[in-house]
Amino acid sequence: MSEARAAKIGFVTVSDRASQGEYEDLGGPAMKEWIQSALTSPWEAYSHVIADDQALIETTLKKLSDKIGCDLILTTGGTGPAKRDVTPEATSAVCDKILDGFAEQMRAVSLQYVPTAILSRQIAGTRGHSLIINLPGKPSAIAECLEAVFPAVPYCIDLIEGAYLETDESVCKAFRPKHAKKPAQG
Repeated sequence: MSEARAAKIGFVTVSDRASQGEYEDLGGPAMKEWIQSALTSPWEAYSHVIADDQALIETTLKKLSDKIGCDLILTTGGTGPAKRDVTPEATSAVCDKILDGFAEQMRAVSLQYVPTAILSRQIAGTRGHSLIINLPGKPSAIAECLEAVFPAVPYCIDLIEGAYLETDESVCKAFRPKHAKKPAQG
């Protein structure tokens, strides 16, 4: 029996200023740090810092899903109501299925901290064997949202035939139905 393959995780920071070097990317490192603390199974990171441009966001998401084969793609930034905020539109355009429960849960949790969470438009969906989740831009909000939705992420990735993710239960307890079995290692 061999070890499970390492999950491929894409991290995409969507920010005009960060992509031009005018602003330090805090969101990308915050996403990676949270995943590092939560996952006990092996994983590889694929990181991008790109401008708020719908075509560029779509191209990046497609590359991470279709060419690199990421099991999970996390984005930060571009989810507000400003004119240049187009991450949800780009995500929707490339997804096969939208998973509304992720967005509902993230907004519900964020509303406990700030009333402006109702302005957040982040979504989640699947493209092939990839789960794509839009996260807010603020590092503390990234952690709050991941804590809220990540218990469902490993099983969702099982269902779309991605890598098997195991979590550190002291950080995040993944939920899988009793009938769900760990796949045989080949």
